[in-house]
Amino acid sequence: MNSERDLLYRLRNAPELVESACEFSGSELAIQQQLRRRFDGDLVRAALSLAEARRKAHGILPAASQLWLTPAGVEQATHPQVAAHKAARFPVGAPLLDLCCGVGSDAAALIQRGPVTVIDRDVAMLQRCLWNLGIWQCRPTDSVVKDVRNIPLKGCLVHVDPDRRAAGGRPVRRLEHYSPDLPWMQQAVQTAAGGTIKIGPASNFMQKFPGCETELISLGGECREAAVWFGQLAGPESFRATVLPAGETIAADPLSALATKARAPGKFVLDPDPAVVRSGLIDVVCDRHGLKRLDDEEEYLTSDFRPETTFVTAFEVEAVLPNNQKKLRTYLREHPGCRYEIKCRRIPVETVSTTKKLPVGDGPIKVVLFLRFRGRAGIVIARRVKAKPQSATD
Repeated sequence: MNSERDLLYRLRNAPELVESACEFSGSELAIQQQLRRRFDGDLVRAALSLAEARRKAHGILPAASQLWLTPAGVEQATHPQVAAHKAARFPVGAPLLDLCCGVGSDAAALIQRGPVTVIDRDVAMLQRCLWNLGIWQCRPTDSVVKDVRNIPLKGCLVHVDPDRRAAGGRPVRRLEHYSPDLPWMQQAVQTAAGGTIKIGPASNFMQKFPGCETELISLGGECREAAVWFGQLAGPESFRATVLPAGETIAADPLSALATKARAPGKFVLDPDPAVVRSGLIDVVCDRHGLKRLDDEEEYLTSDFRPETTFVTAFEVEAVLPNNQKKLRTYLREHPGCRYEIKCRRIPVETVSTTKKLPVGDGPIKVVLFLRFRGRAGIVIARRVKAKPQSATD
């Protein structure tokens, strides 16, 4: 018998408890005291954890208010747009294994293109996955409760989502601390016919998977994950950056290009997408789009034209100042904005206190960028340029 699974079934058979936990807006202590008059403590705690997880999933996972989740499961769940992007690379109709399936967000996308067997060593989590897939109106070919380290992978297509939390629930960055760990992942890429391993974008993946393609995927300006593609599904280049929802993508060896350095900021300062930064493809983007770097130690780019790409966010330059906040305030007293956005990468800035000291007027919203160029720190006053729709390219 599995006590967590038994508790999960009991919770599912107490819909009035789940509804009360999800709808209560007071303090947790108050609702615990109220609900424990009718239900035992373990069941109440499980209901409150489910309510918290559903709140976290709101706006991220479809039908969040009906799903069977844990807070940690939501934090590790793949966003549906990212899941759909990855699933599109798998061949249509080919059977595959979804290893460490979690709450099922990747499985839901993978099932749309072919048969999927969902596998997890946690029997309660696997049950959550199956219930969630039912809510999303899709069904796996099979489900297996098993440690994925004991699954034969030879000849298989696989999607792997290792647990990225330590025993105490704390997120980890080192692949050596994932479960299954780095040696298992490295063996999997050599054994399976092809597939992908989902890892955190801030993890220490550099030089860990020779011969594979590591794709950094961003969504809405946030780098969501790194997907290590291997075997039949790996592309010829070592790194790829993909920007969603536009779908624009670029793949190359990061050392295949060397960007030109600008003498000073041009008409536009450009902030590269985090997927481009994390993949190391900044110089490649510069080379292919005619952009320049402001400094060897700075990610911000520049150009005298507005580039037609979602790999960068463009800011039209109004003024270039030395890194002196007194001169910044003097300039803005004569050219104030109604509101300010502070941006910095390599120069530490207390954004809240700095913003409070800036003169406010009736001018447009202004962006204040603290950056490096010509080896020195400086300030650029600019306005954010609205992005244009883009189609996917490679």
